[in-house]
Amino acid sequence: MEKKSTPAVLLIAALVVAAIFWALDRFVFAHPVLRVIAMAAIVLFCARLIELILGAFKPASHRAKTVLTLLASLTRYLAAIVILCWGLSIFGVDVNTIVASVGVLALVIGFGAESLIADMVTGFFMLFENQYNVGDIVEVNGFRGMVKEIGIRTTSIIDTGKNIKIVNNSDMKNILNRSDNVSIAVATIDVPYPTDLEKLEMQIPALIKEIFERHQDVMLSEPRYLGVQELGASGITLKFIVEIEEGNIFSVPRILNHDLLLGFRKLGVECPFQQVDVHSC
Repeated sequence: MEKKSTPAVLLIAALVVAAIFWALDRFVFAHPVLRVIAMAAIVLFCARLIELILGAFKPASHRAKTVLTLLASLTRYLAAIVILCWGLSIFGVDVNTIVASVGVLALVIGFGAESLIADMVTGFFMLFENQYNVGDIVEVNGFRGMVKEIGIRTTSIIDTGKNIKIVNNSDMKNILNRSDNVSIAVATIDVPYPTDLEKLEMQIPALIKEIFERHQDVMLSEPRYLGVQELGASGITLKFIVEIEEGNIFSVPRILNHDLLLGFRKLGVECPFQQVDVHSC
């Protein structure tokens, strides 16, 4: 329904903008300053309208979300350029003559925009190479989080603590995209040395099958028992792994530890803990 109504919304918005421009030219704002203010307000209104229309789409794929956020970012930059050039022309400045005489390259360097160009070029390369998309979980420069927005210049990443890190696209180097492949959650649990390990290992397959049946919403496969991980000071450490999506990398180990503890207790195996023997003379 939203997609079908989009052309009608655009048509109505275009008619409203055209009517406003006609009214301004016919009756109001003969002074250049007032015309610039009115022009800037209308351009910003149109840019905001386009952003709202783009935000109304809710694509399922991360790739489509990335394209929409880039278009929204591009809209904001284009609005600023239009306001600048149009405002100068209202004041009687020949923008074409300025660009032709100074040169585009000299103009860019004059504004100190080398980093801006680098960020934009890097952003487009990342889009075409599909290195990461909105919704992917990435790690860059030690910061791990989900890509919230990809703009023309910057990328916003939000971590599990709702902290947002904004990184220039040209600084997005050595990226670790954790959403490309299946992730592995690891859980370890200790059992006392006197435990009949062979008997317990025969009971483990039924236990992990029960755990998987209870948590198929977050586990992509049945947990696997890998064997004895370590001979510790107080007990034998057993290791378990399970395939998951990267977004559940913190929650699933907690679930697996919880269910293994309760399951071992039902089997009559209690987890060991360090004890101190005190001898009196």
